[in-house]
Amino acid sequence: MAINTDIKLRNQVIYSIYIRNHTEEGSFLAAKKDLKRIKELGVDIIWLMPIHPIGIKERKGSLGCPYAIQDYRGINESYGTKKDLINFINEIHENGMKCIIDVVYNHTSPDSLLSQEHPEYFYKKADGYFGNKTGDWIDIIDLDYSNKELWKYQIETLCMWAEIVDGFRCDVASLIPIEFWKQARFEVNKRNPNTIWLAESIDIGFIRDNRKRGLVAHSDGELYQVFDICYDYDVFPYFTKYIHGEISLKNYIQMLNYQDNIYPDNYVKLRCLENHDQPRAKSIIPNENDLKNWTAFLYFQKGITLIYAGQEMENDFVPDLFNKNVVDWNTGKDMSRLLKELYNIKKKEIVAVGDYYLATHENNDTVIGTYEYRGKKLIGVFSFNSEPVNVCVDLPDGKYVNLIDKKEINICNKQIMTRGLPIVIEA
Repeated sequence: MAINTDIKLRNQVIYSIYIRNHTEEGSFLAAKKDLKRIKELGVDIIWLMPIHPIGIKERKGSLGCPYAIQDYRGINESYGTKKDLINFINEIHENGMKCIIDVVYNHTSPDSLLSQEHPEYFYKKADGYFGNKTGDWIDIIDLDYSNKELWKYQIETLCMWAEIVDGFRCDVASLIPIEFWKQARFEVNKRNPNTIWLAESIDIGFIRDNRKRGLVAHSDGELYQVFDICYDYDVFPYFTKYIHGEISLKNYIQMLNYQDNIYPDNYVKLRCLENHDQPRAKSIIPNENDLKNWTAFLYFQKGITLIYAGQEMENDFVPDLFNKNVVDWNTGKDMSRLLKELYNIKKKEIVAVGDYYLATHENNDTVIGTYEYRGKKLIGVFSFNSEPVNVCVDLPDGKYVNLIDKKEINICNKQIMTRGLPIVIEA
């Protein structure tokens, strides 16, 4: 674990923006107009998906994938200029938020600047040509980290960006040697010791497949030597299986409790219901009340919360990575008020430092979460089938206030009637 990771990251919320599809204009200037609204949702960090020029060769779709980067040190001209980006980041800072950018260091586009100037930096197939080691990513070619000159170039690039941004979301970080990341963090921290490091770690199936083929594939436990935050893909498959009725809620919750005990004490997980690689939460949880319960549980969990732009408006489609596909800001739905209330709960000290445990109700579709710290408790009750149910809680009988909707909650004989709505109370 990065020993200086601040567990107060567990009190924070990240908001992910894909500049191309955030507005009709698809520019930094247009997105800047939305920063005040985003801040008011309760957001601490803006994550910009890749902002660099996109390759032409083997391009997917009409505009190409932002993860097929042509120049790590350049700016996608359709988004604006470097000056526009700096003004955008300054506006983020003026709104009291930080900015992290995507770092895509496993691969580049086939026609990248590096492939032309330094072909020796790249993985070669048996036939001697550029290629990639994973899946059908035909629009990218893999880098070869056995070349230490590549390390130097990549770290210099990170140091350059660290003068402008507050941190990095590192794409498929698990596929890049941990020793590279250690050196990168060491060098970047000389310039900005408060840099935020978020790793897109991978699920166990992907790890197993890569290791079987003799490739680098680091576990979360390894990545935590360097990174402050890792994805929760180690347990995300269990969430998906529960949603699709393949396992019980108890099975999923058991994995979350297990996860909480296998990492160092200051571990921080990125908690999400959706992201640019996963289905929208609304598409897999169509019931409005169920979605409210899942959203409340998302904020309640130990870790940093991720909101993908449009999630607050209950978008049910993932914007296309390869074409123009603007977020629908006029769905007729708006969870903004709920997110604001959940953010106030997220900011409580007990959420960062408290002893954390999850349990399931006997009906097996309701979860009860508890934080305990210095004699105080924060208890959350979330019904994922929205059915009213009596839940046993370890609190004295009496009247309490639901911190989400400010309504009175009565505990009698240590029982709460949920009414199918999410509840968070403190005592």
